[in-house]
Order: sequence, then C-alpha cells, then structure tokens
Amino acid sequence: MRVMVLVKATEDSEAGLKPSAELTEMFEAMGRFNEELVNAGILLAGDGLKPSSEGKRVAFDGPGRTVTDGPFAETRELVAGFWIWEVKDMAEAVEWVKRCPNPMPGPSEIEIRPFYELADFGDVVTPELAERENQLRARVSGQ
Repeated sequence: MRVMVLVKATEDSEAGLKPSAELTEMFEAMGRFNEELVNAGILLAGDGLKPSSEGKRVAFDGPGRTVTDGPFAETRELVAGFWIWEVKDMAEAVEWVKRCPNPMPGPSEIEIRPFYELADFGDVVTPELAERENQLRARVSGQ
C-alpha cells in the first residue's frame, strides 16, 4: 500500500526557515529518521516545501484558469512537506509516523493518506489502461 504522509504547515514553517541550533538538531533527527525509512525499504520519495508565500494556486472553472500568488491563508490547511511510503497497511504507516521526530519547533500535525490503486476502480479500468499506467509508473521510477 502506498501512502502520502503530509507534514502540515505551521506559523513557523510559513515564516521560512531561519538558521538556528534548534533547526540543526531538527534536521539531524529527521535525517536519522529518513535513513531508518530507507533502510526499512519504505521511503519512495519525500521533501520539505518552501512557505506558501513562494507558491501559486491555479483555480479551474471550466475552460478558465485563475492564478493566485501566495501566501495563502489558513496555515493549518497547508502542507510543509511530504513523504511517499510503501507500507503493508495503514497501521504500519501510523507506527512509523509515531516514531517520527516532531517536524516543527512547536506543536505540529502529520496526516496519512492512501493512494488510489487501479484495483480501487474495478471494471472501469480496462486491461489496456492498466498496462499503460504500469508502463508510465515504470518510466517514472526509472525501471
């Protein structure tokens, strides 16, 4: 089962990273945790995101597109970083997240969301579509 593990933004993450001893300790702890994930064969991808002030949103309405510059309100709805993991089930993902060092200087939250798999769509996915999707995934992963 593939899951996306979302590190929710905080006021601290939206303010941008400021060099400090606390930040160095946090990076070192997170580096050790990421190494554990790699050694366990779980980590597929992951990274931190810059504050929303450096981002853009594109809103869709039929054929129209509207671009909005950051920063975006409601910090608790924003994502500051992510991992993509391959785990056996949601319980394993939860256990790994519970072992994670706090990703922020203060209180923080991590959300775990499973990816859709082709099997979730049943008969809607034809064998041809499944093969094309598998080929694309292989190309993306470099296999």
